[in-house]
Amino acid sequence: MHVTHLSLADFRSYTRVEVPLDPGVTAFVGPNGQGKTNLVEAVGYLATLGSHRVSSDAPLVRMGAERAVIRAQVRQGERRQLVELELNPGRANRARINRSSQVRPRDVLGIVRTVLFAPEDLALVKGDPGERRRFLDELITARSPRMAGVRSDYDRVLKQRNTLLKSAALARRHGGRSMDLSTLDVWDQHLARAGAELLAQRLDLIAAVQPLADKAYEQLAPGGGPVALEYKPSAPGDAHTREALFEQLTAALVEVRKQEIERGVTLVGPHRDDLLLKLGELPAKGYASHGESWSYALALRLASYDLLRAEGNEPVLVLDDVFAELDTRRRERLAELVAPGEQVLVTAAVDDDVPHVLAGARYTVSGGTVERV
Repeated sequence: MHVTHLSLADFRSYTRVEVPLDPGVTAFVGPNGQGKTNLVEAVGYLATLGSHRVSSDAPLVRMGAERAVIRAQVRQGERRQLVELELNPGRANRARINRSSQVRPRDVLGIVRTVLFAPEDLALVKGDPGERRRFLDELITARSPRMAGVRSDYDRVLKQRNTLLKSAALARRHGGRSMDLSTLDVWDQHLARAGAELLAQRLDLIAAVQPLADKAYEQLAPGGGPVALEYKPSAPGDAHTREALFEQLTAALVEVRKQEIERGVTLVGPHRDDLLLKLGELPAKGYASHGESWSYALALRLASYDLLRAEGNEPVLVLDDVFAELDTRRRERLAELVAPGEQVLVTAAVDDDVPHVLAGARYTVSGGTVERV
């Protein structure tokens, strides 16, 4: 699978831009702040319905514009598709496939798949648990686009449940009459059902990614491993099947209900879990060096790529200004590993930041223009 044409309107710094793309390597080169990352960010948005740089859509719309449009021609074998997303901050986004009538944005998931390497990836190792949960859930959705609906259902139920708990906590603190919390049992069931589905997918993913990540780390830093991925649930237990996970979550919610009412927030569930990354016998966070942390983050991305490729429909590889962050050894090893990819998109401030093994098309990006060299 590869993108053959990218079109942007009022996205980030671009009023309008058209970029033909070929299979193989394409590098976007130019000074910082000229819009290189905006191009690959748009491709990534089509794959995940989110940005790797910001948490909301508002910054993605060019200042002064009401909406932004991302449009891409995609080829998978002999099949061609046109996918389009319209970003409307403060309102519902819109989507179309092959210029058809409007579909839900999440219906475009799976048409474009990406694995993105970026400086922000260091947060996978050094950052908060939310970074690692996002890594797992985006990869889950790339493997099975229907999981976008499960994630959405879980977030909706969690929001409703937290609203009820917050109201109960406020009433309690202000000495008012206790609230009727009978509906909390219903929300518990909904939360546990969606949560169990998400947990089952996460555990299955970790089992699949673990050996691939260990292999990738050995390729990047020979003799430096092994690496191990260990899931840390907020609900105690070691269940793995959906029904057992449902029972485990349900029991945990009953156990902490008094604390939740006191604090006004849901204390157990996938939104409170973490992924422990171990290097040797120690947690990578707090113990791994800067170079080891980089190798670990890259190994997780390479493992993601290998997993998606093995399951069919090879993803687009995106390397956003990542080579400037690496020492010479890691730079060369990473370049050699990704060079055979069906489509590799690279951004760099100068030509010298692009390893020679990644020969291919070159675009210069400057002043809002994108020109092929």
